[in-house]
Amino acid sequence: MKFGLQVSSFTFPGGARELAGHLERIVRTADEVGFDSIWVMDHLFQIRGVGRPEEPMLEGWTALGFIAAHTKRARIGLMVGGIHYRHPGIWVKAATTLDVLSGGRAWLGLGAAWNQEESEGLGFDFPPLGVRFEMLEETLQIAHAMFEGDLGSQRALHGRLYRPTRLLNSPQSISRPRVPIMIGGGGEQKTLRLVAQYGDATNVFGGPEKIHHKWQVLKAHCEAVGRPYDDIERSTLQGNLRVSRDGTGGTETPARIIDRYGELADAGAQHILFSVADVWRTDTLELLGSTLLPQMRDS
Repeated sequence: MKFGLQVSSFTFPGGARELAGHLERIVRTADEVGFDSIWVMDHLFQIRGVGRPEEPMLEGWTALGFIAAHTKRARIGLMVGGIHYRHPGIWVKAATTLDVLSGGRAWLGLGAAWNQEESEGLGFDFPPLGVRFEMLEETLQIAHAMFEGDLGSQRALHGRLYRPTRLLNSPQSISRPRVPIMIGGGGEQKTLRLVAQYGDATNVFGGPEKIHHKWQVLKAHCEAVGRPYDDIERSTLQGNLRVSRDGTGGTETPARIIDRYGELADAGAQHILFSVADVWRTDTLELLGSTLLPQMRDS
């Protein structure tokens, strides 16, 4: 079992001037106590369910570069990249750059995106869903080609949306055969089919029954395309943890969380990602590092 920390809020004490110091302490602590991965969202406004749009939000790739500089072992990535934000070649070059500069620790997280508000607010296109899925599939095809061999593919690709003529990728990624690709979302007809064809990991949401069902659908897609189901890492993004030793004040104890996450493991989860309330209080991460992480791995 693997565990990932998603830093989903940057509303820390002290405002913008203190933000970098808090983030450095958070990711360094998460890395040291044993989290397998660290993630930030690929959003430009804060999202509903976490806070108001006006709350602080960092651009994802830039934040990951900062995180890479202050960690040593955890893999790092976007949970997950909004496909319309960047051209396919830029997606791959950014992921490769992060991988090289972090010593081979990058993820390339991609999804069809959903937040129309921030696109319209900042003045860039938000294509219809069907077009975004076309963008996603062609980007995945380009990514595979750019990660080929020592310096990427010399062949041209002729998609409907993108027609690159030389998929050069120099320097090539340290992670081989490519920076692992995580595809977010649980759409049963399109998203999970793309995972089966192109992904190294899937990320779905929900409780044990829901995620187990999604992965059975993924398994069927794998069989249809001739892909070994076990080649794909099964991850799930869960909610915001409120944890304390005694479970008071609306929090959960580590033991209670271990029980809940054990049910996810029984449903097939191999990598559980979550946020932590008031994560700038890094003693909570230390508590999880001494309880949840080792006990779940040993069970």
